Amino acid sequence: MRIDRLGPLGDAPGVLRAVADAGRSRGLPPPAALIGDWFGSRAVIAPSVAAEPCARVFDVPLTARSVGTDTFVGGGWFGYLSYPDGSPRLPAAAGGWSDCVLRQDRDGLWWYESLSGTAPPDWLTGIAGTPARPYAIDWRAPDRKAHQAGVLACLEAIAAGEIYQACVCTQYTGRIDGDPLDFFVDAVTRTAPARAAFVAGEWGAVASLSPELFLCRHGEQVTSSPIKGTLPLDESPVALRASVKDVAENIMIVDLVRNDLGRLAVTGSVTVPELLRVRPAPGVWHLVSTVTARIPVEVSTPAVLEASFPPASVTGTPKGRARELLLQWEPDRRGIYCGTVGLASPSAGAELNVAIRTVEFDARGNAVLGVGGGITADSDPDAEWAECLHKAAAIVGVAGHVGVASAGPVPT
Repeated sequence: MRIDRLGPLGDAPGVLRAVADAGRSRGLPPPAALIGDWFGSRAVIAPSVAAEPCARVFDVPLTARSVGTDTFVGGGWFGYLSYPDGSPRLPAAAGGWSDCVLRQDRDGLWWYESLSGTAPPDWLTGIAGTPARPYAIDWRAPDRKAHQAGVLACLEAIAAGEIYQACVCTQYTGRIDGDPLDFFVDAVTRTAPARAAFVAGEWGAVASLSPELFLCRHGEQVTSSPIKGTLPLDESPVALRASVKDVAENIMIVDLVRNDLGRLAVTGSVTVPELLRVRPAPGVWHLVSTVTARIPVEVSTPAVLEASFPPASVTGTPKGRARELLLQWEPDRRGIYCGTVGLASPSAGAELNVAIRTVEFDARGNAVLGVGGGITADSDPDAEWAECLHKAAAIVGVAGHVGVASAGPVPT
């Protein structure tokens, strides 16, 4: 292993753009990036990753020493896994291995780290900020009537006792004029999401602006922090904590996460150290809870995914029946939205987000942004539609200083 101090290179989005430009000038594959709150750091950037379609994801052996400290990440497998129901537009899963990373610590200092001990490549020496490039996305708003029909059908299923809760989703579509990486850099700069991630390849790109942690594995410790419950930032967070509907929604999903992790956890190790905490996210307040468990390191990350994927917060309770019904209620396939993006490292463990507030781009520049919300017996279809718009607003409704992300007219 090797660690070199690089010093204060600048903010993570700017460094990502500079690394991408330096690699592009040499014909290298694009970087992959995690920005926000990852591995005890502000950012982890793989300088160049050949992210390709694959059958088995995040399959990196872990040890009891894979503790996820803020001193060494080193590298690992960067990639994504799509939501499993419905045929995906992009490869169902893609990713690639990077032997080295650039890591920004909590104090803002940058480090070069290598799992094998290799020195920094010459092309990374002296990277400097590069000018922002313009991009534009012409978004088309989702179909309100189709979403309303799905919500009403969900309410009928809840009343009939088939399910207790489900996450009904819709989507914006559009096309980018420019580079998806420039969109990601601009969007992260503007919104500062906690679990942002970028992965790209010849198939397209995934730009995830997620606030939500799906799975964090450090040694035997596994953590999940489901989000359920939302209000716009201009409303009082006290109202969110006092909302019977939002509290019930969150607690039901916490129970589902406990059940998922409990399938593999050491008996008696599943706990809920944080319940119903109100946290800010781009444009909204969220109710967030945290579930922890001890799962032996001998259990592979793919096995943990098999027990817990797709994430509980984007499905429903009971999970199996909710997934079956959502295929009937949602006219559009989710794709990468509601899947997961992240990194599995042999030295630092694995951290994966829930791929919400996530845009997928195909190789032709077509863009899809999924958005949705949890439906319970107390849900109002108009309020659920408004929640979808609030969640998407930070992405589609604000023009960047170099980019234009415009939404088409919103149906009433």
